[in-house]
Order: sequence, then structure tokens, then C-alpha cells
Amino acid sequence: MSVTSVNPATNSTNEYYLTRQSQMESNVRSYPRKLPLAIAKAQGCWVTDVEGTEYLDCLAGAGTLALGHNHPAVIQSIQDTLASGLPLHTLDLTTPLKDAFTEALLSHLPGGKEEYCLQFCGPSGADATEAAIKLAKTFTGRSSVISFSGGYHGMTHGSLAMTGNLSAKNAVNGLMPGVQFMPYPHEYRCPLGLGGEAGVDALTYYFENFIEDVESGVTKPAAVILEAIQGEGGVVTAPVKWLQKIREVTEKHNIVLILDEVQAGFARSGKMFAFEHAGIEPDVVVMSKAVGGSLPLAVLGIKRKFDAWQPAGHTGTFRGNQLAMGTGLATLRTIKEQNLAQNAQERGDYLQAELKKLAAEFPCIGNVRGRGLMIGIEIVDERKPADHMGSYPADSQLAAAIQTACFNNKLLLEKGGRNGTVIRLLCPLIITQAECEEVIVRFKKAVAEALVAVRGA
Repeated sequence: MSVTSVNPATNSTNEYYLTRQSQMESNVRSYPRKLPLAIAKAQGCWVTDVEGTEYLDCLAGAGTLALGHNHPAVIQSIQDTLASGLPLHTLDLTTPLKDAFTEALLSHLPGGKEEYCLQFCGPSGADATEAAIKLAKTFTGRSSVISFSGGYHGMTHGSLAMTGNLSAKNAVNGLMPGVQFMPYPHEYRCPLGLGGEAGVDALTYYFENFIEDVESGVTKPAAVILEAIQGEGGVVTAPVKWLQKIREVTEKHNIVLILDEVQAGFARSGKMFAFEHAGIEPDVVVMSKAVGGSLPLAVLGIKRKFDAWQPAGHTGTFRGNQLAMGTGLATLRTIKEQNLAQNAQERGDYLQAELKKLAAEFPCIGNVRGRGLMIGIEIVDERKPADHMGSYPADSQLAAAIQTACFNNKLLLEKGGRNGTVIRLLCPLIITQAECEEVIVRFKKAVAEALVAVRGA
């Protein structure tokens, strides 16, 4: 059956398709439980369901759709690739399109192709994470890894072992051994209970001391893996001096520093990569989501001295996705030509400023944070006592109600953070000022409605 032969008008309700999905798909499905719609078409920052209702999309494929839905440059790239006669599947055989994409992607890494080379992985961030860890172990001959509480690196065995969230881990025994977790700075909920600069300074000292303490009890790791902005962990931004110290210490002790840029990368933070805010150069950069221009693709950027692979040391059948390389190339060019990093910064600054105004009106908004178009809004119960740092207890019930109310107000967004209490904005980089203003209008209305529904006030 062709796509064009499916006529949503014949079965024109969301309920019809959602019921069929629940009958035919595994219990593992998640987004339809929170965002119960069946999408008929999409364009830019907007999606339309089978009933003709339009939604403003601030989820954007969990950050995958840097240019929004069906951007003309992306569609043209797909059409050009199909018309060219190129094979759609090439393993890791080369093509002129792959060559052009490789050169363009390398040009965005610090030092370009003189400093880095690329590794094409299976088309998911999780597989790229697995490859990065295997490479670090191969290069160093060591076996352990340091990761950070709140981090998210994927759902495969190794990547899940390095992920902070326990909900998926508790059901799976025998994950990759040798993962040591350390605390990640958090501006609203300092893991050391200090808060502010004192908390950042203590964590910065703690990391260096931990690595250099001959009585730490932990052998030198092969790698340190982290996100410069934790996405699924609740949009928690790494302080610059903390990240710089980690770079300094890992370099001093020949530990491979892996930056997971799967969600924060490609101009979302206001710079091409989130680690650039700290002025550092990682040894390995993990890239997926936006790198494929809305199609599946995952790539490692590897500093050349760390490229310790033997041929076929890590393979993947679908590492030669030509359509994704075409759409990825179109996306990279559009980001550069339209200066979408600046747009992300300006629109993000506006959204954060307006959300902080809403926090004064709605005290249940405990904290607004992030960079560029990667924004977190932590929902709290301000009726309960604050802790000694002035932070109120999280309110997961209200956060869930706000997400539902946003959906009812035709605004699509996701939650994250501990206990799902952080509302997250991952708007397409092309979002306009007028659309940002509409986000605020709809979000404000949703918060007011959720408060009535949950608290009766």
C-alpha cells in the first residue's frame, strides 16, 4: 500500500489510529500516551492531526528536527538524491555525496579535518555512544568509565549503564560493568547541598581530587563521558569552569574525554556544539539527531591521535544512509547560511526572559534554565517548605498536568529531569519571534489551567 493510498479522511479521528496502535504495537511505546494524536502532515514548527487540528511543536523529534518539519532544503535534498541514481544503502563505501557531507561536518569541529576524523556508526546515538566507549577502551587498554548523575546516553546495554535515570535500569540485570558515577553541577538542586558558586567550586575540586587521589578506590578510567547540557536529565547546563577543569584533568592523565552532543549539538545551544561555550576540545564527539537532517544518522568526531580502530572494529549495516547524508548536508548548509545559531540564541533569550516573568506570576515555576533553544522549566510545590538553598520540592503531578494542558492548548512539548518535573522546550531552530510569543501565550494558559485542575486554585 502506498502512502498516498492511505486517506486519513476515511478514518478521521485520532482515537481510531491510537486504538489501532495500542493493539498492534508493544507496551514500550511512550509518546502517544502523553501526546495522543495521529499526525497527518507537518510543516515548519507546526503539525496537523488527522482531525485537522494544528499544534505548535516544541518537541521537534526530541531535537532531531533542527529545521523543523519538511524544510524545503531537506525535501529538495531527498528529491535530488533519489533522482541522482545514487544507491540508498552503501555500508561504508564512499560516494560523492558522502564525501561532501564528511567535509562539511568536519569543518564545524575545532581544527577541522586536520584535528578530527569521522566514524559513521549505526543510525542511533546509542550505537555511537557504544562505539565511543569501545574506542576509548581500545586506545587506553583500560576498562572503566566515569559518567555523571542525570546524564543520558542511550538505551542499549552499555549506554544504559552510563545513563543516570534508574527507571529503565532497574528492570535489566547485568549491564556493562565498570561505570563510576559522579555528581553533576545543578544550579537549582546542588548535589552537595551548597548551591551557587560554592557548589560549583566544590564539585570542580572534587573531580580533580578524585582522579588524582591514590586512595580513591577507583582505578584510572578509559574515558569520561558527559553532556555539556544534560537534556533528558532536565536541561542542566555544565558550568564553564567545571567543564574546563574536566578537560584539563582528563588531558593530563590521558583519559579520553567524550562529549555527548546528540541532543545539544548543531546550533541548539546558540553555538554549533554546546562544549564550545567552555572553549574546550573533546577527544571524541558523539553526534546524532540533528546531524542527519531529520533522517537516521549517527557519527563520531574523533581526534586523530585517538583513532585506534582496526578495520571493521565497529561496524553497522546502516552506517551508509545516503538520504540522511544528503539531508544532513542540507541542514548544515542552512544552519550556516541562515545563521540559525544566532536565531537560537536570540529566540532562546526571549523565551527564558518571558518564562522568568511567568515564574514571578506562578511560583510553581521554581527555576528556568538552559541555553539557546534548549530550555528547562522546573515545576515545584511552593506551598511546602524550601530547603536550606531556597529550592522547593518538585511537583511531578503538576508537571504532568501542565504537559497535558499544553497539549489541550495545542502546544507539544516533553518533560524530563528527576521524577519528570522539568518541562522542556526543544523548538526548531527556525522558530520565529511571533511563534515564540505564541508559545508563551499557550504555556501561560496551560499553567493556569493545570493549577486549577490539580490544586483547585
